[in-house]
Amino acid sequence: MSRTTIPDLYEKYEGGEPLTMLTAYDASIARQVDAAGVDMILVGDSAGDNHLGYDDTLPVTLEEALSNTAAVVRGTEAAFVVADLPFLTYGTSMAESVENAGRFLKEAGADAVKLETAPYGETTIEIVDRLTELGIPVQGHVGLTPQRRNEIGGAYVQGRDTDTSSPGEALVDTARRLEEAGAFSVVLETVSEGVGREVTEAVDVPTIGIGSGRYVDGQVLVTNDVLGLGAEPYSLSKQYADLDSEIRDAVERYVDEVESGEFPTRDNAFDPVDEG
Repeated sequence: MSRTTIPDLYEKYEGGEPLTMLTAYDASIARQVDAAGVDMILVGDSAGDNHLGYDDTLPVTLEEALSNTAAVVRGTEAAFVVADLPFLTYGTSMAESVENAGRFLKEAGADAVKLETAPYGETTIEIVDRLTELGIPVQGHVGLTPQRRNEIGGAYVQGRDTDTSSPGEALVDTARRLEEAGAFSVVLETVSEGVGREVTEAVDVPTIGIGSGRYVDGQVLVTNDVLGLGAEPYSLSKQYADLDSEIRDAVERYVDEVESGEFPTRDNAFDPVDEG
C-alpha cells in the first residue's frame, strides 16, 4: 500500500470529497487510525495534554515531537502524516526554523509540517515561503492558535466582533497569504461558521476545520476526544466511543482475577507443573 500524497489529497478536494484527518501520537493508535481509512494523521502538539501529561501544548519539546512523529510513521502505511512544529521551534530565526522543520522529514519521516500563524503573521508566512521553496510541504493554521494561549487569554472563538477574537477579514487575509507562500492546505481552528466559509471560498487550497463548522473542505479532531480516552467533552468535537470505561473495566477485572488467583491459569504458564 502506498502512502497518500498531496496530489492524492488534491484529487479528492477537486472532486468535492471531504478530507478526513485525526491526531495520533504513538504507533498503536496510529495503526488503527490508518487502517480505518483517514486521509491524514496530525502528530499534533496536542500531545502535550493528551499524551505527555502536560497541562497544555507549550512544554512539548522538539525531541518529544520528533519521537512521536517517528512512532506514528512507523505505525502507518497509507495516511499522509503531518507534524506540528512545537512552540518556539520556529520563528526565532529563519535558519533554525528551516533546520527544525527539515528534521521532521529527514529523521522522523513526516510528509509535511504544520505551523500556527497569528493574524497577519509576517514572520510565519516568510518561514512557510522558505520551507516550501526548499521542498518541505507546509500546512497552515489560522483561527485559534493554542501556542499563543498566554497572549490570547483563553480558547475564544475567532472570527467574531469581540475584543477576544480576531476579525474575519484578518483570518481570510492570513489564509490567502499562506496559500501564496505555498501552504498546501490550511487548518481553521475554532472559527465561527460564517468566517470558516469565507476563508474556504477565498482560497484555492483545502481548508480543514476543527470547530469551524460545515462549510470547509475537511475535518480534523483529536483522536482522544473521538475515542473517549481521557478526554473532556467539547462542543466542537464528537465522542464515538468510551474507551475510558472499557479500559477501566478491563483493568479492574485483571486486578480482581490476580487477587483471587483466577489468573494466571495453567494455560498461561510455560512448561506447567501439575500439582502432585
